[in-house]
Amino acid sequence: MRIGELARLTGVSERSLRYYEAQGLLRAERTPGGHRDYPEAAVDRVVRIQELFAAGLHSSRIAQLLPCMRDSDGGPSAIATPRLVEDLTAERHRIDRMIADLVRSRDTLDEVIEAARES
Repeated sequence: MRIGELARLTGVSERSLRYYEAQGLLRAERTPGGHRDYPEAAVDRVVRIQELFAAGLHSSRIAQLLPCMRDSDGGPSAIATPRLVEDLTAERHRIDRMIADLVRSRDTLDEVIEAARES
């Protein structure tokens, strides 16, 4: 499929798809006319990339993790390693710490709001 169709199916801009390709996150074959031609599996790959970005990972980290993640058929990737579990667990702990910090900030703000209401 061409880049426009992939963008439409995933809701991701063509510019972002080109960025993913430049970062090694996404691959496309080239037609004789030089157009990008993505396989059907690119839709799942882009969704996975978006999920990892939403989780706060940077493109370089995503590039390291993507080859080890589950294949589109749900089975483990042939190159997945125990190190992947360690890395993903560390990322989850980082996110947990960020959530805890945000909850503390929200609680403090709630206290300030309540105090201001009582004034």
